[in-house]
Amino acid sequence: MKTLTQAALNADKTVEQVEDVLDGLSTSIVELNRSLAALNGTVERLEGGLDHLDGTLSSLDDLAKRLLAVLQPVEAILERMDNLVSWGETMMTPLNVTEHMMRGMLDRLRNRTVH
Repeated sequence: MKTLTQAALNADKTVEQVEDVLDGLSTSIVELNRSLAALNGTVERLEGGLDHLDGTLSSLDDLAKRLLAVLQPVEAILERMDNLVSWGETMMTPLNVTEHMMRGMLDRLRNRTVH
C-alpha cells in the first residue's frame, strides 16, 4: 500500500510537471504565433515595397529608352557640326598660310625701311 501511495504521489507530481511544461509550451506557441503574424505583415509590406521598386525601375528603363531616342539625333547633329568645323578649318588653312606669309613679307619690308 505504501508503495502504491508513493507511486500515486510520484505520478501526481509527474502530471503536475508535465502540465507546467505544457503550459509553458502553450505560452511559447502563442508568442510564436504572434511573432509569425507580425513577420507575415512585414513580408507583405516588403512585397509591396519590392513591387513599387520594380515599377520605379521599369519607369527608369522607359525613360532611359526615350532619352536615348532623343540623344541619338543630337549626337548625329553634333557629329555633322564637327565635320563642318573640321572642313572649314581645312579650307582656311591655305588662307592662314597666305596671311602668315604676307605678314612676314610686310614685316620685312617695314624693317627694311626703318633701318
